[in-house]
This record gives sequence, C-alpha cells and structure tokens, in this order.
Amino acid sequence: MTRVKRGSISRRYRKSILNFASGFRGAHSKLFRAASQQEHRALACAYVDRSNRKRRFRRLWIVRINAAARKNGTTYSLFIHKLLENQVFLNRRVLAQVATLDAYCFSRLILKISSNEH
Repeated sequence: MTRVKRGSISRRYRKSILNFASGFRGAHSKLFRAASQQEHRALACAYVDRSNRKRRFRRLWIVRINAAARKNGTTYSLFIHKLLENQVFLNRRVLAQVATLDAYCFSRLILKISSNEH
C-alpha cells in the first residue's frame, strides 16, 4: 500500500484556524489548540449576540421614545396605546428616529393622536 502524506491538508486546516484567531491575545493567537478552542467560543458568542443586538436596539428605541414622549406631556405606554387605537402602525425604530431627528414632527404626532378620541 502506498504512503499517503496529509501534510498540506492538515496545514491548511490549522492555518485557517490560526488566521481566524490572528487578533486574539497571547497564546490564543499562536497555539493551535488554544486558538481552536477560542474560535469555537467566539463563534458561539457571535451567534448569541446576533439576537441580543436586536434586543438591545429595541430597548434603546423605547428609551428614546419615552424621553421624547415625556417632553410632550405623556408616557411611552400611553403613547403606544394611542397609536394602536388610532391605527398608526409605525414601528419603534421609526418612532425613535422621528423623536431624535425631528422633535417638531414627533410633537405633532402626539397632538394628532391625542386629539382623535374614540
């Protein structure tokens, strides 16, 4: 049986993991076993944080909407309730952008939905 040398394939595999870990600190960027473990951990954390990022942004938008609503004499919960009552279907991202970039438009929106009593 002929001899099979796997050096190039193994080297390519190890090199790809070490390239991934090139920005890590200490042995985690130099030694293959430590780099491999850190790669698994980094990819797992990246997976979790992709959903956490959505959660954090929604919290930020709610804080911004609440601050702008309170400047105009109402609260976040009442504001969202009035939006739903008046069938104004704007998501929190758009509302937060309007609240931060165009305060006059946001105050007009609050006046409009509070004047339309059902």
